[in-house]
Amino acid sequence: MSKINRPRFDNPLFVAIDTIDVQRAASLAKAVAASAGGIKLGLEFFMANGIDGVHRVRAAAPDLPLFLDLKFHDIPNTVAGAVRAVAPLAPALLTIHASGGPAMIKAAREAAAEAAIRLGIDRAPAVVAVTVLTSMDDTDLMSVGQRGPASDQVLRLTDTALAHGAAGIVCAPTELVRLRARFGAQPLMVVPGIRPADAARGDQKRVMTPADARAGGADVLVVGRPITEAADPAAAAADIAAEIAAAELTGAA
Repeated sequence: MSKINRPRFDNPLFVAIDTIDVQRAASLAKAVAASAGGIKLGLEFFMANGIDGVHRVRAAAPDLPLFLDLKFHDIPNTVAGAVRAVAPLAPALLTIHASGGPAMIKAAREAAAEAAIRLGIDRAPAVVAVTVLTSMDDTDLMSVGQRGPASDQVLRLTDTALAHGAAGIVCAPTELVRLRARFGAQPLMVVPGIRPADAARGDQKRVMTPADARAGGADVLVVGRPITEAADPAAAAADIAAEIAAAELTGAA
């Protein structure tokens, strides 16, 4: 396994701010800053607002690490160029698709490291590889010609990603225990599909509560709509952060 750049986060709660409205995104970032460990900006936001929009949101919560979730998936040279293009934003985490293959994963990791040196950034963006989207189940995999079950495909893609320099992977919380048993504590496990017990699943099919996902070995818990669509996003973020903290305190006792 290649040497990897693995950041560590004191607070695992990253809030997914999925909107095209840059003012709303900045407002949400500011609202959750006291409780969140980071913010995630994805493809929807980036396509509408670009690099300038990211700067505006970061200015609203300058102390929060940025997870730039653009899921790059193209030929290696193009992905390397895309990584270099967003490196000045100094994201803590940057996503690619593991299914892009060994050469693409390696090109992304090398581009991130080279860009950090060129820009004088203390730490290169940690490249994390998306395995199987949490909106997909075994039937969905079969419909696109991939072998199931989903948990086996996640294992195969994780093996490939880590072997070629990814810092970790993005997976559903239901796969955590198996992945930790296979790959140990070192790989970064970034986990969407997090839903408090009383929250709607939405389009997520493989979900888990924040406390259970953390107990299962998640390093980063990505929570979007249960916070951003709440009547009081700041309170919702605080409640989830408290749930995680209480579970960790109980587990340490």
